[in-house]
Amino acid sequence: MSLDHTPRQNLLLAALPAEEFRAIEANLELVPMPPGEMVFEPGKVLRHAYFPTTAVVSLHYVGRSGETAESAGVGREGIVGIALFLGGKSMPNSAVVQNGGYCYRMAREPLAQAFASAGALRPVLLRYTQVLIAQIGQTAFCYRFHTVEQQLSRWLLSTADRVPPGEMMMTQELVAGLLGVRRESISEAASKLQDGGYIRYRRGNISILDPAGLEARACECYAVVRAEIQRLLQRAPAVAGNAHLQGHHV
Repeated sequence: MSLDHTPRQNLLLAALPAEEFRAIEANLELVPMPPGEMVFEPGKVLRHAYFPTTAVVSLHYVGRSGETAESAGVGREGIVGIALFLGGKSMPNSAVVQNGGYCYRMAREPLAQAFASAGALRPVLLRYTQVLIAQIGQTAFCYRFHTVEQQLSRWLLSTADRVPPGEMMMTQELVAGLLGVRRESISEAASKLQDGGYIRYRRGNISILDPAGLEARACECYAVVRAEIQRLLQRAPAVAGNAHLQGHHV
């Protein structure tokens, strides 16, 4: 394993007892996840599940005419590929790397075997599935009732919780596609947040200057999902988040 990376950076793997973790560790393969890489496509058979450590993966739907909208983001708090332990072989949505980094991937067969055993992995994965369902439902509500500025603030805070300090990248085209809005709407909302001193945005790199203020600008959806993550994954040991977001990491 790399000296700079460990599977325990993923909160689900970190929640496993040492003996059970050692039993599956040999089946975990560290893989780089460059931005924009397609992890899986709708309807395609999944061969691996992915436990992100520093990467963030976007689950999103693509309409027949090309429109896209993110249903959930998955970082170090989760797993990509829940169909592999829920009895399915594919997903109806796409999974694309949003922020580049690393994941540990696990092949379908050893994951299924570990899930079927009487160990701790099964309840850990099922609790995360509940987190993911809550996030998808809250995101749908957010798209329906909240402004673009509120949605952008929520997205920025959630992404910052999942990436190492100083590694949050954003283009207006990317976020517009994820939120399902026009690029001009993202540009206007980002300008307001920057003018208000909440963020700094330069050449695709974004820093949150005032996390408390940004959360006040966001809708309640960010806090709701964060609380659900903390409630259901509270057995996982805390992993240090961004220095400028103390109190905002799981």
